[in-house]
Amino acid sequence: MPYRSIRKSIILLSGGLDSTVAFKKALDETDLVLAITFDYGQRAAEKERTSSSSICSRYGVRHEVVELSWLTAITTTALVDRKQSLPGLESSQLDGEGGATYESARKVWVPNRNGVFINIAAAYAESLGADIVVTGFNIEEAATFPDNSPQFIAAINGALSFSTLNKVQLISPTSGLNKAEIVALGQEINAPLDLLWSCYEGGERMCGLCESCMRLKRALEDRGGDLLDRLFLNSRGETG
Repeated sequence: MPYRSIRKSIILLSGGLDSTVAFKKALDETDLVLAITFDYGQRAAEKERTSSSSICSRYGVRHEVVELSWLTAITTTALVDRKQSLPGLESSQLDGEGGATYESARKVWVPNRNGVFINIAAAYAESLGADIVVTGFNIEEAATFPDNSPQFIAAINGALSFSTLNKVQLISPTSGLNKAEIVALGQEINAPLDLLWSCYEGGERMCGLCESCMRLKRALEDRGGDLLDRLFLNSRGETG
């Protein structure tokens, strides 16, 4: 189904790079009626709320935070359990399938997270008469996070054709792109990259060490310029 032909959309917005660029794409090409941010007890929950709220405020889009305390209770990985250490990767390890990237993915895996998010969003979409749910996936992380993959999108859409009367569809305008390409797209369409939060941690600044930060830093090295410095500058005036 052509992206531009859809009348109404809602977006899953975490404030990270992928969803921020997907947000602007949906805003430009659809009638974006709602952005949903999920709080499932993740370390960066407050930062994700703030980032997403700021993005929505800038463009006058309705924003709703959905709290999932039950998901917090059943999640034992480092993304939620603060007693565990978050995995770190070297830049050279980011592109390997299996090995270090596989272990990193498993240490931050949340049970059926994207499946839960998308089905909740589809219920909102149907109730609002929206045809699509927009999300930010990327081809890099699809290698170790199968719920970022085109196959996952196709499977979800098959199920949604039965579970929603208006046959809501999931679309990810970033799913075929790597992080550098998503940065380039965001710059091309004037996405609010200055407001994003792409860190697993919830500190004053993005940590620059977790896998999410490492992927963003690498993507910004060639195109980010001042944005790279601003996002990762810590209190001592150093990056990382």
